[in-house]
Amino acid sequence: MTDAAPTSLPTIQPAKARAPEPERRVKPPVDPASLVHRDLLGGEFWRKIPAYKDVDEATFLDYRWQMKRSVTKVDKLLAGLADLASEAFVADLREGFRRAPMAVRVSPYMIALIDWSKPYADPIRRQFIPTGSELLPDHPKLDLDSLHEQADAPVPGLTHRYPDKALFLALDTCPVYCRFCTRSYAVGLDTEEVEKVSLKPTNDRWEAAFEYIASRPELEDIVISGGDSYNLRADHIKTIGERLLAMPNIRRMRFATKGPAVMPQKILTDTAWVDALTSIHEQGRKLHKEVCIHTHFNHPNEITQISQRAMNLLFERGITVRNQSVLQRGVNDTPEAMGQLVKRLAHVNVHPYYVYVHDLVRGVENLRTTVQTATAIEKEIRGMTAGFNTPVFVVDAPGGGGKRDAHSYEWYDRVTGVSVYRSPNVDADAFYCYFDPVDLLPAEGQARWADPSQHEAIVAEAIDNAKNRPA
Repeated sequence: MTDAAPTSLPTIQPAKARAPEPERRVKPPVDPASLVHRDLLGGEFWRKIPAYKDVDEATFLDYRWQMKRSVTKVDKLLAGLADLASEAFVADLREGFRRAPMAVRVSPYMIALIDWSKPYADPIRRQFIPTGSELLPDHPKLDLDSLHEQADAPVPGLTHRYPDKALFLALDTCPVYCRFCTRSYAVGLDTEEVEKVSLKPTNDRWEAAFEYIASRPELEDIVISGGDSYNLRADHIKTIGERLLAMPNIRRMRFATKGPAVMPQKILTDTAWVDALTSIHEQGRKLHKEVCIHTHFNHPNEITQISQRAMNLLFERGITVRNQSVLQRGVNDTPEAMGQLVKRLAHVNVHPYYVYVHDLVRGVENLRTTVQTATAIEKEIRGMTAGFNTPVFVVDAPGGGGKRDAHSYEWYDRVTGVSVYRSPNVDADAFYCYFDPVDLLPAEGQARWADPSQHEAIVAEAIDNAKNRPA
């Protein structure tokens, strides 16, 4: 008789761990009234301007009417405003026009968008129409061509700075002239303050640019600017586009224009120009090359129902539009203003791409702000919408360093306002300095800049700190 085999004990399964139920955070629905980025100005808003009170919609939407009646002289502006401007503001305007380094040219559309009951605070007036009382001394380190575009030009009007990209300055005129223009050294007519470099749209100059581009196989990306590509004729658009598309090395081109922001009427009524752009875009698609527009809205008030109609037309034709803003004091230098601009751009199918920290430009020190302001605003607006509709804040490094993320400085002294950047793909050994406006610095920094003997020492200290910063 053998012993019975032992009975197997049942296996006891451990209880499965259960994740605790999370505390769910359900966002409450927003008040529809808060979605103000969707509320675009419509109606015949221009009739509030005395000069335009009898202008019907068809006339106001005619780009030729807009161009012909753009204001270049202070007397013409004042005559159009009649009694909307006070005597004190009129005197201030006259002084501003007299001392402005940049020629003035403003479309009726822009004039009609300005709140003339509060002209000093209006963000559109500040960008285009100068007053004498706003002028501040230029920064001691300002250079008329602060980005050294001419120094990086192998032929006149073609800047080759980045390895695979070049900037083609096809002409030197614009539909409007921005006070803060980086190219005030060339754009527009001579003023009492500045004799301009000539970049006329001549065949010889263009041919030299095309020959250089074709000779450099590393070039893949061309920006067509000026001036403003809005002012190129339809046949010019086709000539430039077809020449570039025919080059095997070119993969991308961008027509840079502020036009959609300041004169959207051209897109709606200049059929030949839009058709020419569309033709180049379609040819590019067939060749698997990108053709798009880069434009320049700076404040949500610039985006109206007219803007939306123009952007809808481009969207229907498959043309991508990206936006490059300039951060300006009293215009868009708050999270609220910049946030509304970003949301409103996305609403009309324009991708917010860059926000530039204002370049050092003559006569507009009152519009510049600090790198610290830029990085603070970027932190506030990131996450309010999709990443592809969130702009990158950049410093276009003075001296030709190119675009650098504003927060990527090697050193930033908030007392002297000097931020130091490196640009390895432009010059691996160079250090580039940006300078905050002196009037926004603490007293100690203002005192140092007030002493010319300190200027080189301030820069040397900042670069030395950048070089010796712990890794």
